[in-house]
Amino acid sequence: MAKTFFLTGTDTGVGKTFVSCALLAAANEKGLSTMGLKPLAAGCELVNGQLQNEDAQLLQKHMSVDLPYVQINPVALKVAASPHIAAALEERTVTANRMEGVCRGALMACPDFALVEGAGGWRVPISPRETMADLAKKLDFGVILVVGLRLGCLNHALLTAEAIRRDGLNLVGWVANRVEATPMQYEAENIATLKSALDAPMIGDIPFSSGAEPETLCKHLALSCLEM
Repeated sequence: MAKTFFLTGTDTGVGKTFVSCALLAAANEKGLSTMGLKPLAAGCELVNGQLQNEDAQLLQKHMSVDLPYVQINPVALKVAASPHIAAALEERTVTANRMEGVCRGALMACPDFALVEGAGGWRVPISPRETMADLAKKLDFGVILVVGLRLGCLNHALLTAEAIRRDGLNLVGWVANRVEATPMQYEAENIATLKSALDAPMIGDIPFSSGAEPETLCKHLALSCLEM
């Protein structure tokens, strides 16, 4: 049976795509067919006449299923801002329904392991009326949470986990990701608190590794925690 997850983070800049690519690489090593989707990305540049986002390009590079870029990232917004602001600047309407349809269309390729990566955090607005959580609710996949290890991460992680469960979704696991070269103070104590409080398995404990390829980080991930 295919395993499909929605991946979110405690904030923007916590390494969601970095972790997504590492998870895809780990699944590739197991011989699974893999897919990574980034239905909405703000902060895109023209590549051969098409707006593309670096995060979506990385997902495309590390997944094994061959998909055109537009299926991986159907909503590509130019300005690096909250999606609802970036969309308004381009006079575009973004809806969770449309993104759900594109995701489900891509998933008809039936990969063994697939990730749908959100933009920003759980409640980032995608329009005046919807947030990224509305897409996650429509898809109804198990949720993986990336926690950027820095001051404030406990509050952000616990609030995000609370919101995920309040929205009726299952937090199936979380990944501790070191986002700064200098370890946060009391790092071990913070991780211990998260292990106790999040009530979901820690599937990864990733060291700070600027420029490291996802394939080198597989040993820091335990896909078995996702019942694979």
